[in-house]
Amino acid sequence: MNPVLDVRFFCTDAGKEPVREWLKELTPIDRKAIGEDIKTVQYGWPLGMPLVDHLGGDIWEVRVKLNNRIARILFVLEGKTMVLLHSFIKKQQATPKPDLDLARDRLKQLRRK
Repeated sequence: MNPVLDVRFFCTDAGKEPVREWLKELTPIDRKAIGEDIKTVQYGWPLGMPLVDHLGGDIWEVRVKLNNRIARILFVLEGKTMVLLHSFIKKQQATPKPDLDLARDRLKQLRRK
């Protein structure tokens, strides 16, 4: 079975990939769980809750349940490519505005290239 979407990491003008760098800081078990959920989206798109939620505009989130916490991967669709813009461990009910603003800023950078 072929994936519906390609996946790539957002890359800053300085050549950094923030989501990839964040993933490297996590435990192997957490990385595996996040990777499996991203792969589920990649092969099963379009998907909805509880795994994927639309946050408004072009921003979507993958909702990952880890052992004792919750991770979020914010992404945008560029054609058939899922671009991973931002990621964080969720500590409150709503998606924090600074995290959403950062994803929007990265989306603007992506579309300027």
